[in-house]
Amino acid sequence: MSEQKKIFLQKSEEIAFDLKHRATIKFNMSKYDAAVDRGMKRYSNLDLAKSRASYIKSLSINNLHEYLLQFEKNITANGASVVWAENTEEAIEAVKKILIENHSKTVVKSKSMTTEEIDLNDHLEEIGVESLETDLGEYIVQLAGEKPYHIVTPCMHKSRQDIAELFTEKFNTPEGSSPEYLTAWVRQKLRSKFTTADVGITGANFLVADVGGIALTENEGNALMSVSFPKIHIVIAGIEKVIPRMRDLGLMWPILAAHGTGQQVSVYNSLITGPKKPGESDGPDQMIVILLDNKRSQLYSNDDQYEALKCIRCGACLNACPIYRNIGGYTYDATYSGPIGSVITPFFKGLKEYNHLSSACSVCGKCTEVCPVKIPLHHMLLINRRDAVRAGAGGFIWNQGMKVYEFALSKRSRLDFMGGKTKKMFTLLGANALGEQKQIPRLADQSFSKQWTTKK
Repeated sequence: MSEQKKIFLQKSEEIAFDLKHRATIKFNMSKYDAAVDRGMKRYSNLDLAKSRASYIKSLSINNLHEYLLQFEKNITANGASVVWAENTEEAIEAVKKILIENHSKTVVKSKSMTTEEIDLNDHLEEIGVESLETDLGEYIVQLAGEKPYHIVTPCMHKSRQDIAELFTEKFNTPEGSSPEYLTAWVRQKLRSKFTTADVGITGANFLVADVGGIALTENEGNALMSVSFPKIHIVIAGIEKVIPRMRDLGLMWPILAAHGTGQQVSVYNSLITGPKKPGESDGPDQMIVILLDNKRSQLYSNDDQYEALKCIRCGACLNACPIYRNIGGYTYDATYSGPIGSVITPFFKGLKEYNHLSSACSVCGKCTEVCPVKIPLHHMLLINRRDAVRAGAGGFIWNQGMKVYEFALSKRSRLDFMGGKTKKMFTLLGANALGEQKQIPRLADQSFSKQWTTKK
């Protein structure tokens, strides 16, 4: 058993029986469920909308290189620069080079899972650059010294009391402060950071090929201010974020909002096509777009799994997943958690070390059902399991055990060869297979088929 799997099983057992955590997640998830239910009812034909969104992303992925080159051509024509980064190291070096050349000391950063993927904040700290999260949820987890718990809702695991206590500890705010008070307090604190920061860093919800634009959707306005005030705007985006046309945003923005937060459309939606032009007063002087591969090409070349690149990071599959709702985001030990994370993390971080995530699934199919771009997630998790077995990633004992099970279960006569008492002896070899909180059920002395034959 790999060290990552041991840690996963230990964390899963601890968090699944943490009653305080379960209560917090249940409450926060209930708010999401109610909002999304209202959001879905706005569609007269939701399945048609999802089919069209799926088609757009399929078109994008199947012609990925063409649309990326079109995007690069159009955005550079508007004065931006494009850097192609094969991996985390190249992306980090590109950012560091920009900051060092411009003597930058302060960065304001909007919410971006891609920057979390490359641990950007930690790397900037190494060169003495302050990187400040400006999304409220991201700011809270940064303040707590944590990583985002959820793709869309970074501090979903914290209650309002937890957050109030955190702010009292860090800033001596009044005990038991309300969410409204703390939001206003953070807004005031961040405003001065926006106006004095040297660089603003954002991700991109979509890269729009035909206009060479960065599409950002948000609810707080912090991403727009991260772009508007600093003199330099750096975008870090995965290559899979590209879509063909600006008109596609009319479908993609609302369906992302509906599945992510239940809104008809997010509060702020921006399309940025380059730095400010002569005569314009707002916007950065420089705009650099870093297109990150980071093993996405490896996933792209996999005929069974490449559709995972269609993901628009709405978080709907996490919220629907009974596993995620019980073991939480941190247990996965990966940037992307939940069903989509379990599919792509073995590609990004290694099949041998992370194939166990593909087994953190009951195969209920709920993730596939809710996906706005119709990614067959539960099927892909089964494919991951298959590939792990073929690669021998399960370890010698596991792989040999599966061969024994395959042999026994492939024919009824083999399964009935031993009685219940003998079978029970074998089950005792894996007495903790169901965890410390459950017991393996008692096996009948005779199988159902034998009992049926006898009675018949």
